[in-house]
Amino acid sequence: MSFRLHVNGRPSTTDPRPGQCLRTYLREQGWFGVKKGCDAGDCGACTVHVDGEPVHSCVYPAVRAADREVTTVEGLAAPDGELHPVQRRFLDAQGFQCGFCTAGFLMTTAALEAERGTAHDDGKLDDLPRAFKGNLCRCTGYRAIEDAVRGVTHTERPDAGEAVGRNLGAPAGPEVVTGTARYTFDVDVPGLLHMKLVRSPHPHARVVAVDTSAALRVPGVHAVLTHEDAPDRLYSSARHEHPTEDPDDTRVLDDTVRYVGQRVAAVVADSEQAAEEGCRRVEVTYELLPHVVDPEEAMLPGAPALHGDKGAESRIARAADNVVGEVHGEIGDVEQGFAEADIVLEETFRTQRVQHASLETHGCVAYFEPKPEEAGGTGERLTVRSSTQTPFLTRRALCALFDLPEDEVRVVAGRVGGGFGGKQEMLTEDVVTLAALRLRRPVKLEYTRPEQFHGATTRHPFKVTIKLGARADGTLTAFHYRVVSNTGAYGNHGPAVMFHSVGESMAMYRAPHKKVDAYSVYTNCVPAGAFRGYGLGQVTFAVESLLDELARRLDLDPLTVRERNVIGPGEPMLGPIGEEEDLHIASYGLDQCLSVVREAMAAAPETAPAPPEGWLVGQGAALAMIATGPPGGHFADARVSLLPDGTYEVAVGTAEFGNGTTTVHQQITAGALHTTEDRVTIRQSDTDVVRHDTGAFGSTGTVVAGKAVLLAATALAERLRTFAARHTGVARHLCHQGAEAFDCAGRTVTLKELHEAAHAAGAGSELSAEGHWGGTPRSVAFNAHWFKVAVDPGTGEIRVLRSVHAADAGQVMNPMQCRGQVEGGVAQALGATLFEEVRVDDRGEVTTAAFRRYRLPQYADVPRTEVHFTRTRDAIGPLGAKSMSESPFNPVAPALTNALRDATGTRFTTLPVTRDRVWLALSSPLPGTNPAITGRRATRGGRRTSEESKP
Repeated sequence: MSFRLHVNGRPSTTDPRPGQCLRTYLREQGWFGVKKGCDAGDCGACTVHVDGEPVHSCVYPAVRAADREVTTVEGLAAPDGELHPVQRRFLDAQGFQCGFCTAGFLMTTAALEAERGTAHDDGKLDDLPRAFKGNLCRCTGYRAIEDAVRGVTHTERPDAGEAVGRNLGAPAGPEVVTGTARYTFDVDVPGLLHMKLVRSPHPHARVVAVDTSAALRVPGVHAVLTHEDAPDRLYSSARHEHPTEDPDDTRVLDDTVRYVGQRVAAVVADSEQAAEEGCRRVEVTYELLPHVVDPEEAMLPGAPALHGDKGAESRIARAADNVVGEVHGEIGDVEQGFAEADIVLEETFRTQRVQHASLETHGCVAYFEPKPEEAGGTGERLTVRSSTQTPFLTRRALCALFDLPEDEVRVVAGRVGGGFGGKQEMLTEDVVTLAALRLRRPVKLEYTRPEQFHGATTRHPFKVTIKLGARADGTLTAFHYRVVSNTGAYGNHGPAVMFHSVGESMAMYRAPHKKVDAYSVYTNCVPAGAFRGYGLGQVTFAVESLLDELARRLDLDPLTVRERNVIGPGEPMLGPIGEEEDLHIASYGLDQCLSVVREAMAAAPETAPAPPEGWLVGQGAALAMIATGPPGGHFADARVSLLPDGTYEVAVGTAEFGNGTTTVHQQITAGALHTTEDRVTIRQSDTDVVRHDTGAFGSTGTVVAGKAVLLAATALAERLRTFAARHTGVARHLCHQGAEAFDCAGRTVTLKELHEAAHAAGAGSELSAEGHWGGTPRSVAFNAHWFKVAVDPGTGEIRVLRSVHAADAGQVMNPMQCRGQVEGGVAQALGATLFEEVRVDDRGEVTTAAFRRYRLPQYADVPRTEVHFTRTRDAIGPLGAKSMSESPFNPVAPALTNALRDATGTRFTTLPVTRDRVWLALSSPLPGTNPAITGRRATRGGRRTSEESKP
């Protein structure tokens, strides 16, 4: 067979393998702009043009491209490098966050634009929900993508020293829109071996024997690793600054499996195909053990103990009872508080498993490289390139696990294609390192999309029972939380998520009597882990729902009830263990958040859609508070240096995965050094660049790493000014720093000249400065959300008529980016509220292990949210900033279900509130709902009326 095609104008004659898809063919030719998000035609990240037509290359056979012209995102720009108009618009609007999906949106848009005015033009660009039905974005909430398509410009180029508070575009923007940004697997490693995993088909079993002989006979298979090859050492896959926050209950490969999908063996081969065939030929003999999937049942006497063999050194609270962690605390006397109340309400709420669904799956590549001169320069060291939020903590864990000195291991993250907490884990680096050390060869493991569902982690499912008491005016007298969190088969993040869930959610409201009983429980299900909000969203759903119900039972305004009970500036924040010493209200924007909601309720914008005739209409709001960083310390080192060409370099450890911290660090540096952003470059997410960084999680990219960058940049500005004065003989106060030079009493000294002079004078140390921040003290941020919804009583369909979010972000460092974080958080929370659910059967096996079975929000599903920022300036955060990446998620579910309650008279207590669940609740009450009132509100002929509910 003679095979030939052109890719971006270049001929390719390499024959595709039998059955090979176009996506893998193109990537093997070096076109890394073609991404893998699903390999099922569901997400669109792999979109390319074949003779001008957009296709999903992951399901397009490579052989069909013979004698055709294939264009990838790298080929959109003109030969002279001028950007395609669509690329330019996505850059100007910053129509991306992590950017992993961006190539797909660019290619789809460019193809539709090329059809404009032709016989093939069917108007899709005027109907973006239809145009983008084959493209998914997990980060943006889609508004920024719409603006990019429509040609709306948001990015700015401020004057020197004026970067903070302005809409700077992401430094990697040009690379993202041209497909040249390098994500984890966008590298060519010579001699690379591929790993595939044998996974357990049983929820609980002992591995009696593993026969690898047939697998080792597969051509190309180099090794099959089992528990006998793995270190006999326990650890946690969770990454925290203090490893003792998590139980040591995990092995690289274990001789006991505790959920369907747990890895049993690893096959390493020359190709993925050979490794997959090797997996099929591994024969495992199991001894089946009893299993339990319900956390309440798991705590009962006689339930199978998943980790009953582990001792106190594993830090499991009650291993025999499957309780990995628990917290019990009481302030005052809740029984007295309930006795003093005029009304007492109690309700149980349930939240489901949710997948992070970052489009770049988990994975890493491990390879050997020569040690750098500063590390001794002799021999080799191991480099692990990983899709991780925690390079430094991962290196520390690998060194501890395999007895390696830190100077022999480097961990680096390229650009990461989404995280949302899911990559605050070590899920692939350990087993890949085991293989690389054994074989002394480069090894790669890249999860498939199904593996993300049954082999990674999820959001913790919660059962939350809230009992509260109040006086007739709505003043709270007491509340009691009973929280049961299903942590799955392993306790990674289990105790910490449980503890965090009952912290700020309880501390935000005053009451003289408070009590908490919370449990994190093992079950034979896929492990849960860190997820946006870190447990707060689950409990906030319950608290804000019951407060709304309280107001309605007392015939009070729900916002008035909240205003009567929320903490104010300077008041103590009392949680289950009392007051946290390092947590302060360093700025207060909750009152402004409430004002935004009140104004939204009173307004009736002409652009708001009208509800269809006969649909039920309602509105609802919810509040949330979150600490601007995790407790116990979160550390960041930064270094800012003047380079020989007169520009600056920032070295910082935190990773970029669409959180925007790279841009913020650039803005902080440009402001402190009175320069422009184009004169500041960033080196990041590499254990080589700074001493330490805890990681990009807990909303710390700005308030911790950004603070370290500010300290370093400010110190460098002082050093340079001092040296400029010494170099020119001019008084220091007469030396003023500009974008490219100092003006010292009329004498201009360029930064390049200053660098040369410092080296000549032996003062090279004056050309850089370091900053460190330990993450304490901490402040709090507030959020409020309000919805107006319409519900079709005949089908259960929910339409969001208006969505308004108020965010207390302190000094907003980059309004465009911060708005994007809020919109993305709201969109993700809407998915978790309305339809997303990782379903498991009675064996704990995941049954929704693909995007087409697990419903992600598409363009057509996400309403446009009006985002309002409060005018506050924090006393702790850098330049007055607060965190705002996790917190927008938390108030969304209760705000929407409160609106549903207002519209339908039914209190929904179980998430998600799917269309069928709503229809059934309106037809007849079912579990997970509470027909709280008899009145329904409906719209008839455009007029809002009230009617009695049907019996």
